[in-house]
Amino acid sequence: MYREISIGLGLAVALSLAVMGYDIIPYLFLAVAVSVVYYIVKSKGLINARSFEKAGNAVRKEVSFRDIGGQEAAIKELREALDFIKNHQSIKCLGIRPLKGILLTGPPGTGKTLMAKAAASYTDAAFVAASGSEFIEMYAGVGAQRVRRLFQTARESASRQNKSYALIFIDEIEILGGKRGKTTSHLEYDQTLNQLLVEMDGLGMDDRVRILVVAATNRPDMLDPALLRPGRFDRRVKVDLPDKEGRLEILKLHTGNKPLADDVKLEHIAKETFGFSGAHLESLANEAAILAMREGCMEINQHHFSESIDKVMMGARLDKRPSKAEMKRVAVHESGHALISEMIRPGSVSTLTITPRGDALGYTRQVPEDDAYLYTKDYLENQIAIMMAGAVAEETVLGNRSTGSAGDFEQAMRTAETILKSGMSELGVVCLETLPQDLKHRTMTGIVRKQEERVRGQMSEMKMILIKVTDVLLEREKISGEYFRKIISDAP
Repeated sequence: MYREISIGLGLAVALSLAVMGYDIIPYLFLAVAVSVVYYIVKSKGLINARSFEKAGNAVRKEVSFRDIGGQEAAIKELREALDFIKNHQSIKCLGIRPLKGILLTGPPGTGKTLMAKAAASYTDAAFVAASGSEFIEMYAGVGAQRVRRLFQTARESASRQNKSYALIFIDEIEILGGKRGKTTSHLEYDQTLNQLLVEMDGLGMDDRVRILVVAATNRPDMLDPALLRPGRFDRRVKVDLPDKEGRLEILKLHTGNKPLADDVKLEHIAKETFGFSGAHLESLANEAAILAMREGCMEINQHHFSESIDKVMMGARLDKRPSKAEMKRVAVHESGHALISEMIRPGSVSTLTITPRGDALGYTRQVPEDDAYLYTKDYLENQIAIMMAGAVAEETVLGNRSTGSAGDFEQAMRTAETILKSGMSELGVVCLETLPQDLKHRTMTGIVRKQEERVRGQMSEMKMILIKVTDVLLEREKISGEYFRKIISDAP
């Protein structure tokens, strides 16, 4: 309505000036220029105050903490912080300062956004969501204006819903809250962050609408220190990768609506998926169901999950088929990895395949004994031995190596560097920054060479078994850990 009135008044003024004999062409150019700038700013810059609320309603679903598995410690800490909002009268009597912000940190796919949705449901708060990328534009001052609009929208949304508190969720906050001074071309990033700091400082317990800011990031090292100090983001909740029990709980959640066959063992799947996030496990269950549908099965079997683990880890099968000579080399290489792994820790080999997937022509999948967070020198040296076993096997059977071992060598050198910087090498405790590069190189190569010689001696003794496993692998292309161990036990 206001736009139509403005256009009508403008035309009336233009006609009046024309009748009075004035040259209205410059005024017309000025009006067109102002209109163009207005529409650019409106479309690219200042968003409607309701857009944040619409974004929040788009992602807002009835999600509770019961729908999140494998994050008991993080949920407990987050729920305690949310109780300060729900029981504000009690904390006011005790003189407790209310929390203003909660920062969720952790790897991608661990459930940070899901926890923010559950937090809004838990507190029955007006939920407003935004992403850090929405605040940065090429126009100066737009980001700061959007931050003000975000907090204004949260207060208005809570008032319309007759709620006394609101929850603002900012995803990818490292874009909005990065360390100041890094962008020298213009200060738009710094202005936007400064406005967020001002808005969070203005939050109080006596406000008519109490606001809690929940942010998520997988790069906390990029955040400005002023954003992390007490009084702004008071709590940092670590949402880490789930352990074996957590993975089992997540698998039960994602397979609850899927028909599973009697041979499916979720405990075994949870053990084999070390390092998987919640998103990986959801994709695993979905891929297993897709594979069962493709085969025309009415239930999902264990082999569907085993195949899906390979697909999630390595990617889909490739159509390329190496030559017979290359296939034999890959089979020898992977058989070498599997033999040394089985010697070091019996029962560790889960799958052995020479089917090309992703960037790999073949691979050996190991089952971790337990979720480990600390590693001993023996463990790291054994891992180097397993990494070197593929190249040594090629030398033992075929007489030379290939470029397929390059990735194994890189991992072996990184593991040797871990031994060095952890003070477990012959040099003892060292500082890598001040250690001479030639000494560092000699020490690391010495660690790797020692394990290579160890593997070479073992491989020469098992050459006939290595050839037997290679022949079976070339015939079947993929064998399970159980069948692999049967070949070893039947061999002379």
